Amino acid sequence: MIDVAALGECLIDFTPNGENAQGIALFARNPGGAPANVLAMNARLGGKTAFIGKVGRDGFGDFLRQTLLDSGIDVSGLAVDEKVPTTLAFVQLDANGDRSFTFYRSPGADIMLRESEVDTALLDDCAIFHFGSVSMTADPCRTATLSAARYARQKGKLVSFDPNYRPLLWDDTEEAVLRMKEGIRLADILKFSEEEMQLVTGESDPERGSKALLDMGPSLVLVSMGAKGAYCRNAVCAGALPTFDVPTVDTTGAGDAFMGAIHFLLKGKTAEELRALPEDALREIVRFGNAAGSLTTTKGGAIPAMPSMEEIRSCIASAPLL
Repeated sequence: MIDVAALGECLIDFTPNGENAQGIALFARNPGGAPANVLAMNARLGGKTAFIGKVGRDGFGDFLRQTLLDSGIDVSGLAVDEKVPTTLAFVQLDANGDRSFTFYRSPGADIMLRESEVDTALLDDCAIFHFGSVSMTADPCRTATLSAARYARQKGKLVSFDPNYRPLLWDDTEEAVLRMKEGIRLADILKFSEEEMQLVTGESDPERGSKALLDMGPSLVLVSMGAKGAYCRNAVCAGALPTFDVPTVDTTGAGDAFMGAIHFLLKGKTAEELRALPEDALREIVRFGNAAGSLTTTKGGAIPAMPSMEEIRSCIASAPLL
């Protein structure tokens, strides 16, 4: 049994890596892509995970395949495009470690995944199916993504959706919102950033925004709020939990680590159980996710920065009880 199968982008994040002797900026090659990052966090904690996506037949694609394998992720669902190269993203960091992206993806191999290339056996075997909206920006991958999500839902799997909105990848905002709402309607678990929540609901307050998202049908809504922590809501409770005080270097992958850690603790639960989780249990789960996300910011990159179970437990134990 696979704990989590995720479909979407697996790409190269070129992240800032200091300067050379001439003062020219250097970039480090890091494995990235939100769905792959989510799986890597889960696998780091001991979960069984599988990735569904596409890379190019090039050195970058080979590197990503090997990275997934080294992370303990099943790559039997990773297709290879013979003509289109692996997608690249360059990450820029501001003084606070917050990031912006420039994509080389016109097209990139990740959006060339076809519906026929999705191995439904992986969906049959998984407990949770996870996807985002980056794979919904263009066909053929948009059709493949939505088809897989519908299939997983029909098979009674928990469906998890994180839009991971990247404005540069969409032709217009209205189209992005439309596609994100398609994802919401298929999901039991939602993870939105504050900006994504406001874009879809028009609400900037997490209390009202999470309520608007929950009213769209999911069982559990999680709103990541960066350095402020996270807001969670289900049918019986709602509230915010702060993040942990750590020396932040790079926020890349923090939200994905948060989601991957939460998936790990949700293993075996049904949509009905998520809807009725009591407040103390939900707070414990989100606090675990916050610790994972916080610790990921203390190192560069995403997958290489994912913390261990011991590091997460130590982080939680050393912080004041809430």
